Amino acid sequence: MPSTIRKLRLPRLRSSAVALAFGLAITSMAGFAAQDKDGAQTFQPVSPTIDQARANILIARQLQFTHFLDQRIDSDLSKRVFDAYLDHLDGQHVYFLQSDIDRFSPWRTKLDSALKTGQLEPAFQIYNLFEKRVIERLDYALKLIDDGVDQFDFSKDEELKLDRSNNPWAKSEDELDAIWKRRIKNAVLAQRLNGKSDKEITTSLKRRYESQRSRTLQVRSEDAFQTYMNAFTSLWDPHTSYFSPRTSENFNINMSLSLEGIGAVLQSDNEYTKVVRLVPGGPASKQGQLKPADRIVGVAQGKDGEMKNVVGWRLDEVVDLIRGPRSSVVRLEVIPASASDETITRTIDITRDKVKLEEQSAKSDMIDLKRDGKNYKVGVIDIPTFYADFQAMQAGDPNYKSTTRDVRKLIDKLKEQGMQGLVIDLRNNGGGALQEANDLIGLFIDEGPTVQIRSADNDVSVLTDDDPSVAYSGPLVVLVNRMSASASEIFAGAIQDYGRGLIVGSQTFGKGTVQAVRPLNHGQLKITQSKFYRVSGGSTQHKGVIPDINIPTRINKEEIGEDALDNALPWDQIEAVPHARYFDFSSVIGKLRERHEARFAKNPEFQLLEEEINLLKSQRNREYVSLNYKERETYQDDLESRQLKIANARRQLKGKEPFKNWEALENYEEEEAAKPEDQDDDDFIVREGGYIMSDMIELDSRMASIDPPERITAQADEHL
Repeated sequence: MPSTIRKLRLPRLRSSAVALAFGLAITSMAGFAAQDKDGAQTFQPVSPTIDQARANILIARQLQFTHFLDQRIDSDLSKRVFDAYLDHLDGQHVYFLQSDIDRFSPWRTKLDSALKTGQLEPAFQIYNLFEKRVIERLDYALKLIDDGVDQFDFSKDEELKLDRSNNPWAKSEDELDAIWKRRIKNAVLAQRLNGKSDKEITTSLKRRYESQRSRTLQVRSEDAFQTYMNAFTSLWDPHTSYFSPRTSENFNINMSLSLEGIGAVLQSDNEYTKVVRLVPGGPASKQGQLKPADRIVGVAQGKDGEMKNVVGWRLDEVVDLIRGPRSSVVRLEVIPASASDETITRTIDITRDKVKLEEQSAKSDMIDLKRDGKNYKVGVIDIPTFYADFQAMQAGDPNYKSTTRDVRKLIDKLKEQGMQGLVIDLRNNGGGALQEANDLIGLFIDEGPTVQIRSADNDVSVLTDDDPSVAYSGPLVVLVNRMSASASEIFAGAIQDYGRGLIVGSQTFGKGTVQAVRPLNHGQLKITQSKFYRVSGGSTQHKGVIPDINIPTRINKEEIGEDALDNALPWDQIEAVPHARYFDFSSVIGKLRERHEARFAKNPEFQLLEEEINLLKSQRNREYVSLNYKERETYQDDLESRQLKIANARRQLKGKEPFKNWEALENYEEEEAAKPEDQDDDDFIVREGGYIMSDMIELDSRMASIDPPERITAQADEHL
C-alpha cells in the first residue's frame, strides 16, 4: 500500500465516543421479517454498524488520495452522490414518490461531510424508506393479481413506457398505482401472447412478486451499506467499487464464475443481474445461448428444479445460486439483449464445469482463397484470451503453456504449410495476462516499447519487448470487436502504432485502466490506480482501438463498452515514446476500404448481418410498448417473421433446410444451441480478413515480407 495510505490512522475510540461522533446506535439492527397483529410479515428497518462507519471513512480517504482521478469530496460531489444513490435504488422511478425526494432534499448538499466522518444515518433512512416503498408496490401488484388477471382490458389504446429513468417522480400513490397497473398488464399480455393460460400466468406472476417481497423482507444492514458505498465509489469510475466481507471472501469466483460455475462475468444493473461477457472456453460460451447484455431474472437447480426469481437480489446472492458442483445443471431464465421488452424471457440450461486452460488456448487454421486467378494461403490464429500457466511456470516446467509460446508454435506450423499472410482473431477476447500481451507483440516486431502505464502520481512506466527475434514478418491483419478489451486492446493498439498490420472489425471495448484490491477494516475496496497508454501516446481508455477497416457488429455499443458506463474515465494522451514504423498504410488504405466495401455490398452473409443489426436497433429504439392485444400481436408476429426470415436465409446459404415456422426455430435454438457470436455464423468475417490480406499483398509488393531495414522511426501517428 502506498505511503500516503500507511500514514492514515483512525483514532481508537470507545464505543460511546463512536456513537456520539457518528450518530449511531451502539447495537445495530439487521433487517428481519416481523409480524403485525394480523400475522402478516412486515419490514423492519436496518441500522449502520460502527465497522461500516469506519470503513466509510477509509473509503473516502483512499478515494481522495490514491485514486487515479483527482476529485475532492465537497458539496458538488454531495449532489452527485445523492442523485447516484437514488439512481442505484430506483433508477426507473417506480417506487419513490416526489414527496419522498422532497423529504430527502436537505441532505443533497450535506452528504460530503457525512461521508468524510462516517455518518451513515441519512443513507440508511433513505434505504429504509425505499424498502418500505418496494413492499408497498409488491403488495399492490399481488393484490391486482389476486383480483384476477381477467380484469384487464386489452382492447384499449394504452402504452407502457419502457425506460422511465428520465421521467419525473410520481406525485401521488394513485399515479404510482397507474404506472404499476400498466406494468402488470404488460406482464400478463406478454405471457398470453406466448400461449400461457390465465391460471399459469397467475401462478407465474404471484411466484415472481412473492419471491421479491420475501427477499425484501430479509434485507440486511450490509445491503444498505454496500449500495450506498457503491453509489459513492462509482463517481470516481465504474471499476472502483466496495466489496462487502462476504463478497470479498469469494472475489475471484463471484466476479468471474471461472471455477465450477458457468464462466460468465456478471454485474448489477438496477434490479437485474446483467451478463457483461463470457469467459472463453467456459460452459456458457460453449453452450452458446447466453449473450452479453442478457439479464438474468431466474435461477433453478437441475432440469426440474424450481425457478427462483432473482430480480432485486444482490449480485453475490445470484452468484451463489449459479455456482454449484461440476457436471450439475443450472437453469437460467434471462431477458435476452434482443428482447422487445422486459417480459420476454427464455430459459437456458448450462452444465457447470471448470474452465480448462487448454480450452482457452490459441488455435490455428489455414484458409485457401481464390481470386483473380490467384491462390492465397492465409493462416488464422484465434486467441480467446491472454493466458499463462503461472503455477507450472513457477514450478520450472519447461513446457508450461502460455499465449505467446502457443502462438509461436502455431506460426511455425502455418509457415510450414506455405502461409502467405496471417490473421490474428481477437474478437471476444476480454484480455488477461498483461505480460502475455507484451510478449505476443514481440513476436511481430524486432524490439521496442509496447505499452505505457501512468500511475495516479503521474509516474509513467513503459513495458518493452527486449527480444530482437521475430516469429513472423509478413502481412498481418488483426480482427477485433466490441468485446475485445484490455490486453487485446494493448496488442491491437501496438500493431497499429507500429504500422505492423491492419486492424479490422468494430471499435473495441475501451478498458484502459488498472485496478488494485485494498483491504479495509470491513470488506475491501477495488480502486483504479493507473491507466494504459499506447506507444503513440493515446490512451486505450474509453475510446478503445478504432479499426482501420470497419465491420459492424450485433453488439449494442450503448449497452456494452467503456463509453456506455457512467463516469468512465475519459480518453486522453501523454507523450509518445520512440517506436518503429514498419509500414505506412496511408498510400493503400483508401483502396483497401474501397475493395472491402465493394465485396461486402455483394456479400449475402454481410447483408443478412446488416439486416439483423437494423432489426435489433429498431427494437432497442422503441420507447413504448403497446398494451392493446391486437396491436401487440401484430408487432410480435412481424418481429418473429423477420427473425425467421433472417435465420432461414442464413441456413439456405449453408445448404440447410429452412425452418417451417417460428416454433421450429425456437426448438432448434433450445435443443442445438446457437453458435457463439462471431465464431461460426460469422466466419465470413475471417475470410474477409483474408481478402483484405490478399489486397494488401497485391497493392504493395513490399507487404509480402516487411524486413527490419524498411522501418521508419516515429514518435506519434494518426491512430489515437
